[in-house]
Amino acid sequence: MVKATVTAVMSPSLQDRQTILFTRRTVEPFKDHWCFPGGHIDAGESALDAVQREAEEETGLELHAPVFFGYCDEIFPELHFHAVVLMFYGTASGALRPQPAEVSDIGWFSLQQARSLSLAFNHKDVLDRYEKLLETL
Repeated sequence: MVKATVTAVMSPSLQDRQTILFTRRTVEPFKDHWCFPGGHIDAGESALDAVQREAEEETGLELHAPVFFGYCDEIFPELHFHAVVLMFYGTASGALRPQPAEVSDIGWFSLQQARSLSLAFNHKDVLDRYEKLLETL
């Protein structure tokens, strides 16, 4: 069954959109890989509410004024995994508090540093699309 998910590209401020937050996963699939905060949309929940909830649950940060900027398919037949990911970006505030059940590490990275991370799912594509979006902002 196809899952609906959300992902949040979070920056510390409008002036510093080139710095983004990643979490390191503690669960499969892609255990120990870095990813944008996000997760499944709950039944009866809007995508906007889901991305704000997931961002806060995984990072402790509040995601402000998330803006939808596209979607991508994550299809991994070998993992029996198929999700449609709704992508949002926005600024974050608060104190970093990673959720140990899902996140082993968390950090802010420049776009260049992010390229060297071992990224989960299709998050390299999300990164590419975000970087292209920044050219228009």
